[in-house]
Amino acid sequence: MVNTPPPEKHLDEQHHQPQSSIASIDFYTPLRLSIDGTPRAAATGPSPTNQPIIPEGPIPLPPSSRSPPPPFPEAHHAITISNNGSFLGSHNHPSPPPLRPPPGGGGGKKGGGGDNGINVIDDCAVEEIHEVCHPPHVSLWDKLRGRLNEIFFPEDPFHVFRKRNQSPATKFVEAVQYVFPIIGWLRTYDFDVFRSDLIAGLTIASLAIPQGISYAKLANLPPIIGLYSSFVPPMIYAVLGSSRHLGIGPVSVASLIIGSELSQSVSPDTQTELYVSLAFTTTLFAGLLQTGLGIFRLGFIIDFLSKATLTGFMAGAAVIVILQQLKGLFGITHFTKQMQIIPVLKSVIHEEKEWTWQTVVICLSFLALLLVARQVSAKKPKLFWVSALAPLTSVIISTLVVFILRSKLQKVATIGKLPEGVNPSSLHKLYFHGPYLSVAIKTGILAGVLSLTEGIAVGRTCASMNNYQIDGNKEMIAIGAMNVCGCLCSCYVVSGGFARSAVNYNAGAKTAFSNVVMALAILITLLFLMPLFYYTPNAVLAAIITSAVIGFIDVKAAYNLWKLDKLDFLISMCSFFGVLFISVPIGLAIAVGISLLKIILNVSRPFTSELGNIPGTRIYRNLSCYNNARRVPAFLILTIESPIYFANSMYLQERIIRWIREEEQRIQETGDAILKCVILDITGTNCS
Repeated sequence: MVNTPPPEKHLDEQHHQPQSSIASIDFYTPLRLSIDGTPRAAATGPSPTNQPIIPEGPIPLPPSSRSPPPPFPEAHHAITISNNGSFLGSHNHPSPPPLRPPPGGGGGKKGGGGDNGINVIDDCAVEEIHEVCHPPHVSLWDKLRGRLNEIFFPEDPFHVFRKRNQSPATKFVEAVQYVFPIIGWLRTYDFDVFRSDLIAGLTIASLAIPQGISYAKLANLPPIIGLYSSFVPPMIYAVLGSSRHLGIGPVSVASLIIGSELSQSVSPDTQTELYVSLAFTTTLFAGLLQTGLGIFRLGFIIDFLSKATLTGFMAGAAVIVILQQLKGLFGITHFTKQMQIIPVLKSVIHEEKEWTWQTVVICLSFLALLLVARQVSAKKPKLFWVSALAPLTSVIISTLVVFILRSKLQKVATIGKLPEGVNPSSLHKLYFHGPYLSVAIKTGILAGVLSLTEGIAVGRTCASMNNYQIDGNKEMIAIGAMNVCGCLCSCYVVSGGFARSAVNYNAGAKTAFSNVVMALAILITLLFLMPLFYYTPNAVLAAIITSAVIGFIDVKAAYNLWKLDKLDFLISMCSFFGVLFISVPIGLAIAVGISLLKIILNVSRPFTSELGNIPGTRIYRNLSCYNNARRVPAFLILTIESPIYFANSMYLQERIIRWIREEEQRIQETGDAILKCVILDITGTNCS
């Protein structure tokens, strides 16, 4: 609260300074009065806890005018503030109200007070409705420990061990269940849950088989590795994961990053063995990063990938993926290794002689089928199985067509022979020495962060829709562990995919056992059904990938960003065009950099607004947002929606003085009551 002199007695008349009728506010001076009456900063000198918390003496003035402002000539003014932050009104006294001594003797003084709750600061009085004591003393160690707990353990994962009357055996079981969530749901598993998981597992298996093959092709890896990656990792996640609906397998973003980054250094066609070794090594580093983030409770780092950043990035990545499928659409053999839109379009035009009309017909026909199935399932969620079975149906039909007409469709490229059997060991293929190790590390970090972000986002979405919670750090450990184990079993980076998880959710999965059912279906395919994919055309794989990623281009989300926050929209567009025209890592880095800049701006330039009273209530709201809010005559009530510290103190001082200057100009124009007091609502400031 700042006391101001009347306009006819300016401080600058004595000091010859530019006219200003308001005292400066020094945020480095202890200020102990907020609109809700709570202390907001440490004060100099002791103060009895039974006294209202107000500054001792006048608020400091700028160096040019250290004399206190003259009193109001009219009458003594009192401000009434409730403990919950409501402004109860103001009233005039013919003279300053006397301070009654507290019980037991003694008298009041300027800046002091007794049990009557009245204190005088210069010529203003504050009537305290509820007594407010100092916060309890907390040691430095307790403050540090509490702060670290809030940072690294916000969900308090150890609360189950603090229950009363727990035996050591019970605590041990709780600890084991915390590490292995499978123990928790196995104890209540029954036949009805098994039937639901069985149906869901078989349904997502029908989607995982063609998607696994397709995403492996997107990563420029042998198609069989996509099936390997859909077998071992889901089994591991079923033991360690806490999400009931996450469908594990290769994802488009990680596949795109591996294919784009590794192919710039190593040719997947002429250096296949080295390329595959780098892909497995990339998976190892991705898994180590994910596991480390979970163990050290650093999951909050991925929160810097904001919704705006991911919206633009996923849309740009989807366009890049679709452009890469032009190779399969036209049947081009000599295709560019670059990912940007301009080189890809040039390559398509320059290789016009390699276009095959049969391939174009196959690709477009099944793409139309997949998109129609997708729309049917979107409009009628009960028909989710239509879009889930459409990819496998497309593979079966296209394979039969090419097999029957193989003599006439010799120019149509097919998958060819796939090896039978379960995952072979790839420990000997890991690449730790050589000039390409840095490429594997960089690609692993990028693919690990993005696949982790996608998996946790999908898991949290499914959990919120079913009223249960997942531990983000535990999910990081589970996803990282299955990638570390997967790189030893001929798998590449996997996570929880959007499409696979949506199908798993709609199919009625109850636990993570649906991933086990899917893995067993993949196992049967690896052992007995590999020869059936010999005549599967690459064109239908291109159609499957295109239909899967086209949903990532979310125009509605971008429009909502434009309506809500123009800066978020700018971040999204920077991410989109950066990925599209520069590269995937640089586009993402630009978006993250702008997001961090926005965070810094929000912290150093906090939002301030003027509050007004809602007529007939004790509620005060932003005047610019509530048309029925009314100003309080002679008072300027401001709210600061941020803690006050060194990074924003000078800005807030300048901004508040500007508010006062603008209010005085408005008063001169409208002829309202002169400004006498400024009230600062600093409830957003931490008092600890």
